Amino acid sequence: MEDNILLGGALQEHLSSMGWDVIWVTGYRLGADILCRMSFDIICLDRRLPDGDGFDLLRRGLARCPTIIMSAFDQLSDRLEAKRLGAADYLIKPFRLEKLTHRIDLLAGLEPSRVPALNPSRL
Repeated sequence: MEDNILLGGALQEHLSSMGWDVIWVTGYRLGADILCRMSFDIICLDRRLPDGDGFDLLRRGLARCPTIIMSAFDQLSDRLEAKRLGAADYLIKPFRLEKLTHRIDLLAGLEPSRVPALNPSRL
């Protein structure tokens, strides 16, 4: 989930080109609805969305898979809270797409920067 159109579009294009199935949503409510209806292998979650707090999705137990928080907030307290809530990783914006790809590969159990042969996951 990413509300920034430029970043969200770049993430979707990059991860799709790496062989991942990507569902991109820009808001909390739609994201929560989709998380209630579908399962995912990995979630990339913005900390602040226009209609809610990404951390609330973790608090509510809706992120039932490894979750990478993406945030412009570089507060230690936010990073610690993300870990306490079960997030697998926390990336500070701006970040390089290769860094996100590497973290996703690690969480998916792939060799870093290896393109999946088939579309094994949704993000």
